[in-house]
Amino acid sequence: MNTVFMGTPEFSVPSLERLASDGHSISAVFTQTDKPKGRGNRVTASPVKVFASERGYKIFQPVSLKDNEVVSQIKALEPEIIVVVAYGKILPEEVLEIPKYGCINIHASLLPRYRGAAPIQWALINGDEETGITSMLMDAGLDTGDMLLTEEVKIQSDDTAGTLFERLSKVGAEVLSDTIQGLKDNSIIPVKQDDSKATYAPMLRKSMCAVDWTESACRINNLIRGLTPFLSASTNYEGKNVKLIKAKVIEGAAGDSGRILDSNNRLLVACGGGGALEIEILQIEGKKVLNVSDFLRGNPLEVGSYFI
Repeated sequence: MNTVFMGTPEFSVPSLERLASDGHSISAVFTQTDKPKGRGNRVTASPVKVFASERGYKIFQPVSLKDNEVVSQIKALEPEIIVVVAYGKILPEEVLEIPKYGCINIHASLLPRYRGAAPIQWALINGDEETGITSMLMDAGLDTGDMLLTEEVKIQSDDTAGTLFERLSKVGAEVLSDTIQGLKDNSIIPVKQDDSKATYAPMLRKSMCAVDWTESACRINNLIRGLTPFLSASTNYEGKNVKLIKAKVIEGAAGDSGRILDSNNRLLVACGGGGALEIEILQIEGKKVLNVSDFLRGNPLEVGSYFI
């Protein structure tokens, strides 16, 4: 099937790879423009662009799809289907109407739950026990199109946004393959979303990163998991920012919120509600990410002092 693919991050790559392995003709790949990244602000190509370049695909990086010239370029490609996986741009109705089989989106949630930009992170932050992948026919709304296929995925207790992204990206590729086959043989019946059950997963903000130690240990741990590794939950110790990368909940260890209860080979911090977090991996500003035992050897923390 003649296919135009639209995607940007690493999450999108397995789907593009699966389209190729299934024998579809990739007439073009659309991805976000190259952007500064890292401490040196080095202009970097997206993972999708890197993959597409290696395969020799035609690449487009328009600033907007609303440009008439861009719409004309897509029409000239004569796609039978447009596949969108974490592209990061809204498709105007002019583009949605181009392909015979429509524009198919692979979304990392069980719609209508978690429409929006950060469904994986919010599932973790909210402490969900399962999530999944939904393929849908795109319409003019934000993740509001008719659902095609869904597949549930259990969230493990030690999952972070990073590990869940990796698993769901592979599931997404499988769901995409099954979806296209189902559309070709008319075995899929689109199902309208129940808007009354919709929830939203807005883009993450840096203001979310600061830990409120009056929250329960479970809620703080979920925040850490949901922000790792794309952002990091953080706290302050004696004027220095400390990123919290991995932790676990400890029941029955009580103290004032944010108080360090133990710093002898482990780092135990009291939370609201009578529990505590044992911090396992962290990073103090200007230093490397370290396991807590290595961190404490070079950065002794006083029992009774506070994270704020």
